[in-house]
Amino acid sequence: MRARDLLADFPVVGLDSPVIDAARLLAEQDLPGLIVVDHDGSPLAILPGTEVLALAVPAYCQDDPALARVVDEAHADGFLRALSGRTVRECLPPRPRELRELPVADPDATVLELAALMARTHSPLVAVLEQGRLAGVVTLQALLERALAG
Repeated sequence: MRARDLLADFPVVGLDSPVIDAARLLAEQDLPGLIVVDHDGSPLAILPGTEVLALAVPAYCQDDPALARVVDEAHADGFLRALSGRTVRECLPPRPRELRELPVADPDATVLELAALMARTHSPLVAVLEQGRLAGVVTLQALLERALAG
């Protein structure tokens, strides 16, 4: 089984896309993350849903989970409002691009190669490039379903 056999169309977002729209896309389509592309449509990063949450959850609640309990329910339920006016660019990890491995594979990658890439990069998605263009995405779910079926 190769990456091309597991490909799925997948929504992408740009660096300057509103992060609240990205959060809606994650929720409405039950996605583990999104592919962030540049103006040419080339993948720049994988944006896991947890990174969107990290931007919305106040730092003091992340640092000390007990503090999250003391926030009244009305304010706690509206924590995603903190994303208003922010961009996808702000959700990406601060590490320089050249220091992080982008989970990208070619269509001939095996299931084990894809699994190793996902594990190494902590990404639930692998962007598959064919001739430098995004051909689709392999999701963790699709990979596990195939691996467990065989």
